[in-house]
Amino acid sequence: MAPRASFSFLKNRRLTHRSEYERVRRDGATQRGKLLMLNVALVENSGPSRAGFVTSRRIGGAVVRNRVRRRFREMVRQHQHELRGGFWFVLIAKNEAASASYRSLEDEWLRLARRASILLGCSD
Repeated sequence: MAPRASFSFLKNRRLTHRSEYERVRRDGATQRGKLLMLNVALVENSGPSRAGFVTSRRIGGAVVRNRVRRRFREMVRQHQHELRGGFWFVLIAKNEAASASYRSLEDEWLRLARRASILLGCSD
């Protein structure tokens, strides 16, 4: 029986400090979509990719923002083994993300991730 890949999404796979978010914004490239924006920065010798999530008060109250953040975390968790190492990225919710389905958010995230070449098998 082959060893199973872990699908947990631990805190060490997330950006947790303001300085990390600022570094991605300063050094990275931005991919814009209708529902979200993806900022991606290459960080040398950083190990596996790390993700951060931004949901501003403009998209809604705490319940709405937390739902969008949970969906973002789940999307990244489900596809974490397809991500190239050495990248830090931040998903930023746009207003339309609050009313979007999980599937449409996931489709847009995968499209932007392919465009940013952070998924394995992408050679753009």
